[in-house]
Amino acid sequence: MESLLSDAVPREGGPPPASPSPPGRRGGGGDQMSLLEHLAELRSALIAVVVVCLAATAVCWFLSRPLLDLLVKPLATTQSEGAYFHQPVEAFLTRVKLAFACGVFLVLPYVLYRVYAFVNPGLYARERRIVAPLLAVSTLLFYGGVAFAYLILIPKVVAFLLGFGTTTLQPLIGVGPYFAFVARLCLAFGLVFQLPMVVLLLSLLGLVNPRLLLRGWRIALLAIIVFSAMLTPPDAVSQLLMAVPVALLYISSVLVALVVTRRRSAAEEPDED
Repeated sequence: MESLLSDAVPREGGPPPASPSPPGRRGGGGDQMSLLEHLAELRSALIAVVVVCLAATAVCWFLSRPLLDLLVKPLATTQSEGAYFHQPVEAFLTRVKLAFACGVFLVLPYVLYRVYAFVNPGLYARERRIVAPLLAVSTLLFYGGVAFAYLILIPKVVAFLLGFGTTTLQPLIGVGPYFAFVARLCLAFGLVFQLPMVVLLLSLLGLVNPRLLLRGWRIALLAIIVFSAMLTPPDAVSQLLMAVPVALLYISSVLVALVVTRRRSAAEEPDED
């Protein structure tokens, strides 16, 4: 009896018994990471991301001249003079900003991979199977939103806005404000195109009901119009060109979430039986 008690109760000064770790997580025994180890891993990830972004920015700097010509192309097709710079340093700073934006745009998959690698040890195996495809599809949707903004939206918006000029009122657009205008639209559409992933993730977590989202399409349409008016310039063309694809994305994402939740509930019913 005393031997059983001595085995069950740890001796004074001895190490406590190892608590079992949840299945699917990294842990248990000596595999658990301390706070300092987590901070060291985070620091190494941040350093790697900064180094890769700076390297990509340096590469894009040598390509900044053709990239700037490509950026001003929608403006040059509308007015033959193109853009101007009103300060000696404006052209240089614009090329630096453009090189940095293009560099981060190119290495975005690597940045998301480092984020996933940092949080991966704390995820269950089921969560890993969900998070990895969501990150991949989210990256593709972001690239698709930026491409849609640059190839379709920006040329039409620029042509529409510059059409208000007259023979005595000619445009003289600075390259710095024009770069900010294009970057804002591209970033806004890249983020807006994440709507299907947000709706699908909230539906999988059980935070929203796809049926209720589908029934409240009128309220969603009004919110999309208001959201588009906040993110786009104050003209009807850009707001319409943003509201229409976002509305289509919303409907498609709700339908996909509805199908996924139905399959999930159908798969859980035999387990409950």
